[in-house]
Amino acid sequence: MITGGNVTLYVSDLERAVRFYVEKLAFKVTARHGNDWAEIDAGNGLILGLHPAGPTTPTPGISGSMQVGLAVNIPIGDAVAVLENRGIAFAGGVLGSKGVSLAFFSDLDGNPLYLFERLAPTA
Repeated sequence: MITGGNVTLYVSDLERAVRFYVEKLAFKVTARHGNDWAEIDAGNGLILGLHPAGPTTPTPGISGSMQVGLAVNIPIGDAVAVLENRGIAFAGGVLGSKGVSLAFFSDLDGNPLYLFERLAPTA
């Protein structure tokens, strides 16, 4: 029935947002509709829909209005190091909780994002 979807991120500057997701996170643009919408493929079926903010949309970067979790396929510490070298600042380092490691950061509009690594179950 439902086979996918996207997370819509309201952004203050569409061009700047596209550059962030492509240049900093190495994602790919899969669709672009002028200055009204861009779809970013974040891997494993996660699509980020970038939409310019306007008078009738949510304000970009309001804490808690959404979060996007991004799975990593390398050790999370290595992924954090790569992204820090690209100028991304993480808040609070890598945290662990119930089978997952997490590292929190934000995009250029303050939208909360996090990396996650699923950990092998322990006996």
